[in-house]
Amino acid sequence: MGEKWSEQLPVVQFRVARPTNQLDKVIQFYRDGLGLRQVAAFEGHDGYDGVMFGLPGVDYHLEFTQHVEGSPCPAPTRDNLLVFYIPDREKRDAIVARLQEMGYGPVEPENPYWRERGVTIEDPDGWRVVLMNTSGLSGK
Repeated sequence: MGEKWSEQLPVVQFRVARPTNQLDKVIQFYRDGLGLRQVAAFEGHDGYDGVMFGLPGVDYHLEFTQHVEGSPCPAPTRDNLLVFYIPDREKRDAIVARLQEMGYGPVEPENPYWRERGVTIEDPDGWRVVLMNTSGLSGK
């Protein structure tokens, strides 16, 4: 585990978890399309199957779960975003092309800020991901 964030919040690991009814498609999108590393998976845990994707250091995870009786989770507004900052524009564009080949093309962002250097794409459940190019941005 990594270094804790602060004395007020002594967290050493952080996970964002979300249910889905399309676990296989979500795995394909985030692992095969976006390119995140799958760090764990489980099946049949009290009726749940799930997968976790790790970010560098694996102290940060995205988890997706699916229950045998269904896990409906309507997408939030179009401005609820998972943003990935990618310094290399060509590598960012390669990810966009890979996702497009899988049937996930860019969508118009609600906030025009993300249009300038980012590409917004909806995952299989309609949640939005922004692939933001950071070249030329200060502080990134």
